[in-house]
Amino acid sequence: MALHGPKPQWLTFDCYGTLIQWDEGLLAAVEKILAGKSRKVEPATFIKVYDHHEHALEQVKPHLSFREVCERALPLAMQELGLESAPEDADILTGSIGRMPPFPEVVETLGKLKAAGFKLCIISNTDDAIIAGNVAQMGGHIDRVVTAQQAEAYKPSSQIFRHAWKSLGVEPQALVHICASPHLDLAAAHELKFRCVWVDRGTGRKPLEGYTPDATIPLLSGVITEFKRAGWL
Repeated sequence: MALHGPKPQWLTFDCYGTLIQWDEGLLAAVEKILAGKSRKVEPATFIKVYDHHEHALEQVKPHLSFREVCERALPLAMQELGLESAPEDADILTGSIGRMPPFPEVVETLGKLKAAGFKLCIISNTDDAIIAGNVAQMGGHIDRVVTAQQAEAYKPSSQIFRHAWKSLGVEPQALVHICASPHLDLAAAHELKFRCVWVDRGTGRKPLEGYTPDATIPLLSGVITEFKRAGWL
């Protein structure tokens, strides 16, 4: 497939894994947490168990902040794996997120998109305070940030996307979403029918069966080529 239709006014972005080196940062944080435990568990195993509890807690009503999700998910994962939990575990994880750096090509690419007249917004499953450190590393190019905290909903729920569109004053047909997460962002794109570019960074994650993104790129910089092909640059 290829991008088509009117030139978007806004570009919306997933943050972690798309702009920010999430997998690398999460692994480092988990390794630090596990280093203080009495028995050995592989970080990849722990992350898989933790992710299960995190995603389940993100569906709980009333809405839990991302920090609250971490504070509940970490002990549940520890218990499941026979590890002792500690209050500082959540501090290590949430404190590390804002320091996770952008991928090498991100700031330059965002600058080119900004210079070309696009408005840039992040839509992220996090809290305002946590993501502030990440946004500060993006060269001042981000115009707006919409978080799960603001929308009181986590992706792939339509609620966070509709909240973002309303706050931006834009219809979904007038934007393009750029993301790396198949089970969150691509699932929402499939349901809500908005244009979407998938950044396939070679993690092994794949789009849902029956859905093909409008464009697929290996790095964020590839969006420049795709936009030129669409006649938007």
